Amino acid sequence: MAVKVYKPKTPGQRHKTSYTFEEITKSKPERSLTVLRKKHSGRNSMGRITVRHRGGGARRQIRIVDFKRDKVNIPAKVAAIEYDPNRSARLALLNYADGEKRYIIAPIGVKVGDKLMSGTNVEIRPGNNLPLANIPVGTTVHAIELHPGKGAQMVRSAGTSAQLLAKEGRYAQIRMPSGEVRLVLQECTASIGQVGNVEHSNIKLGKAGRKRHMGRRPEVRGTAMSPRDHPHGGGEGRSNIGMPGPKTPWGIPTLGYKTRRNKRTNDMIVRHRSKAKRR
Repeated sequence: MAVKVYKPKTPGQRHKTSYTFEEITKSKPERSLTVLRKKHSGRNSMGRITVRHRGGGARRQIRIVDFKRDKVNIPAKVAAIEYDPNRSARLALLNYADGEKRYIIAPIGVKVGDKLMSGTNVEIRPGNNLPLANIPVGTTVHAIELHPGKGAQMVRSAGTSAQLLAKEGRYAQIRMPSGEVRLVLQECTASIGQVGNVEHSNIKLGKAGRKRHMGRRPEVRGTAMSPRDHPHGGGEGRSNIGMPGPKTPWGIPTLGYKTRRNKRTNDMIVRHRSKAKRR
């Protein structure tokens, strides 16, 4: 997939880039696999804003994606590669031999007409889904389960991939895109290959309007606020934040401050992500 660059006929096009959509083969989603997405504008059930800077945006339909891949040993044919407005990756529409249709995340190398399958003894090729116990060491994988049978929870964004490093006892060692090496049960499944749409990180919106179409409202710098609204606020004219480190609007340290509190799974992390990956 290539990135489209515009001639700056308007100020908003000066730095704008977008997709060429050359890999998309179908414009409208499968109607039986879509549900209407209700907007909440960052508000919880009590009507209070719990996620800031959300609201508006174009109407979307949620595509029901098969993250469990539980149709074992039933061959499927790739019918189309589709765009999904709710995620950075593309979707592949699978037509199974028994007549059922399902969406999966489209990896690199999967084209219309390919035959895919999930199971324990299937071929090691992009798009196929297997337990980690049946995947050779060194293989690039994505859409990895964290708990057996729960469905893929890790490595689902555009262009991401993980690598199976080793197997020992009940667990497999997987190097995540962040550089973290993590233990995952070998009964958990993963899909072969790297997630497609690798040029997603090179897209530049170019203007604020495209951000509003995505449902993102304007953000304001903390230094531009008053002291009652943000720890960085206040001062005469332009001034620094006036404290040892940057803070969130609620006074919690940020930019490098570790916030992990899940001690229960600390033993599953073999090596924490490196500083080079964190920049």
